[in-house]
Amino acid sequence: MFFLFLCSAKYFLNMEKKEIIQTLDDIRDMMARSSRFQAISGVSIIIVGLYASLASLLVFLLFGVRPSICPELSNTLVLNTPYRIRVAVLAALALFILSFATVTLMAWRKAKRLNLPFAFDKRMFQMILNFFIPLVAGGLLCLALILQGHYGLTSSIMLIFYGLALISTQHYTYPAMRFLGYGELLLGLIDCFTVHYGFLFWFLGFGVLHILFGIVYTFRFGKKQNG
Repeated sequence: MFFLFLCSAKYFLNMEKKEIIQTLDDIRDMMARSSRFQAISGVSIIIVGLYASLASLLVFLLFGVRPSICPELSNTLVLNTPYRIRVAVLAALALFILSFATVTLMAWRKAKRLNLPFAFDKRMFQMILNFFIPLVAGGLLCLALILQGHYGLTSSIMLIFYGLALISTQHYTYPAMRFLGYGELLLGLIDCFTVHYGFLFWFLGFGVLHILFGIVYTFRFGKKQNG
């Protein structure tokens, strides 16, 4: 009888221990979710990729870019006049502002629809700060290179610093965002070791990769939230 009592006590203690561990895991998961910005829309990521693809097409038409896998038809960006430099810089700035506004607006609409937190609090401030520090640093470096007539590594620098910006925000939103950052970083590093393909890598990173990641992101997290 005493042996049965000990077995029963041990069984219930184990069950209670498992329940405590499960409860702690649930609390930890709830705290992690509440500390992350979850309102980023996968559709907005796709739209940003479409913006970049359209911008690539405009650059192709305006500046005589020739994307090709043949070295004889290099895709050199012709920015040999102050006017073209100003146009390129203003176009890049306009693309960034449009993309940021689209992501912010669609995040606000998603937060409102799903009752997710959306406020400029300490968490959002930290996320924006971690995103903009590498982004601004890379943008200023690219601007300095362009103004001095050095265009060779500008596309790779854009991809690298943008990838670092995405990776640095992984603790404030979905951790999966870091995979987009890894992809941008990888393309940027490969671009550093290639010649005459900067425009192609820019198109793949900001256009194609955004669209593909946005589709996966939408199916992965959109269904979970709507469900």
